[in-house]
Amino acid sequence: MAAVEPLQRLAASLVVVRASGQLSDAQRRYPQWELANAELQRLLAAGVGGVILLGGSATELRLRCAQLGRWGGQPLLLCADVEEGVGQRFPGASWLVPPLGLGMLHSRDRQRALHLAERYGRCTGREARALGLNWVLAPVCDVNNNPANPVINVRAWAEQPAAAAELVAAFCRGLQAEGVLGCAKHFPGHGDTSSDSHLELPLLPHDRQRLEAIELPPFRAAIAAGVATVMTAHLLLPALDPQRPATLSAAVLTGLLRQELGFNGLVVTDALMMEAISANYGPGEAAVLALEAGADLVLMPADADAAIAALVAAVQGGRLSRERLEASAQRRRTALERLPIDPLEPLQPIEAIEPLEPDNALALELIEACGIRRSHGVLGGEMVGPGLGNGPGLNLVRLDDSLAAPFLPSDAPALALAERAGYRSLLLDRRSPSPWSDNPQAPLDLARLDLAGLNLAEPQLAKREALPVLLQLFVRGNPFRGSAGGGEPWAAVVEQLQRAKRLAGLVVYGSPYLWQELEPLLDVATPAVYCLGQMPLAQTWALQSLGLGLSDGPMDRRAGEFTD
Repeated sequence: MAAVEPLQRLAASLVVVRASGQLSDAQRRYPQWELANAELQRLLAAGVGGVILLGGSATELRLRCAQLGRWGGQPLLLCADVEEGVGQRFPGASWLVPPLGLGMLHSRDRQRALHLAERYGRCTGREARALGLNWVLAPVCDVNNNPANPVINVRAWAEQPAAAAELVAAFCRGLQAEGVLGCAKHFPGHGDTSSDSHLELPLLPHDRQRLEAIELPPFRAAIAAGVATVMTAHLLLPALDPQRPATLSAAVLTGLLRQELGFNGLVVTDALMMEAISANYGPGEAAVLALEAGADLVLMPADADAAIAALVAAVQGGRLSRERLEASAQRRRTALERLPIDPLEPLQPIEAIEPLEPDNALALELIEACGIRRSHGVLGGEMVGPGLGNGPGLNLVRLDDSLAAPFLPSDAPALALAERAGYRSLLLDRRSPSPWSDNPQAPLDLARLDLAGLNLAEPQLAKREALPVLLQLFVRGNPFRGSAGGGEPWAAVVEQLQRAKRLAGLVVYGSPYLWQELEPLLDVATPAVYCLGQMPLAQTWALQSLGLGLSDGPMDRRAGEFTD
């Protein structure tokens, strides 16, 4: 007869902690959330059942996963938020366009969109497994029917429930065919919220009939496609439970997800350190409430030791039964048993691992399929004006934070290609001096920008007073941002620059809603491009569409670089 697992180790197996993908404590990017190695090793030895990883290159991630496996001494769930391909988080792997692009394509070419969604899943699963991950926290099943949503936005697969349902199912089939676990999130639907659960508790005020029509179809489709896990949403649904957020609600997790939707897999909370939960519940109480509600795993409690101790105390005090914890532990084991290899099998020696080759052909195909070119004055198939000419000029780049923009390193094409053509780069972010004037009809302070541009220019340009502007806008909803990128007067800016005959070209990266606002305002001959992706490969495609960089040779679809 098998020995009964100690209660503390049983409780620990239901906790997933966060760690850096890099090996050294000094390399941690977010030390307030990412455990130091000594703490991580102690908790894994005590039986903690999973780790969520962020940071480091693809090669470093492979080393880190091998290290964690050695420290754990048991099958671990090793996961990452790689909704846009593994390269979104770990450079060296494939970074794909945000999923909403395939929803846009679905409305024009349904079969191609579904085919690409499955390839998207296969690419993500194949690379995750090659680097040591066995659990991908995707797909996002939220329907982005609210363009102002600050946190879901382009992460969703579609704005319509039927399209989202088809696409997430295709992604799940591709992903899990590669031998990793998928995760449908954020149940029962975070798409129609106006606030970010990383910062506060959102309210979803809809009745059950509306949930059935909009929020639930993608989750039903993912479950039908065999998705292994479901992640909860930190939001309040008064129609189902007026007291507790979905993550802590038995009505949502047991009544709706388990009993009505028939999901028998593994239920994981969204990160419990998010303000929607941590502002109202301590780490121990949140963990207990989550298991009482029907969750199996608690992700990123603010204090892992407190969460484990609270689960143990809840069993000892009769609030939770030991059988309840054992049922969750069995679901965890069942999920691991779905994997095609024995999780206890020693990982291959690092020197035996083939270097990962990112699938840039797929990445570029997705960029082209989801992008919109209005460049070289091409409108309706007719050439109506010139493309973007060479400078001198200003390359005005708007982004959230130049110090936290993995898509914009110092040699990023958005900077390098523009500068090679004579456009001097000025970055507008929250750390920059304000570029705004007090005139709502002419919101940019062009005199200030000209002065800054001239200070960067060659001495012989010092007398030039007005430079043409290449405007590149990196705008999308993101966690912790608090908005979907609205609130800035870019429509007025476009009109201002066009009145002054100074808008050389426009590129919008990310938000389709900003593009939809700006595109009708453009003069017929103004070269412009919309690209859903923000990564360097997308920048190269966008700027080559404007005519920049073409003299260096066409893009190599394998490497995404210039070739002769």
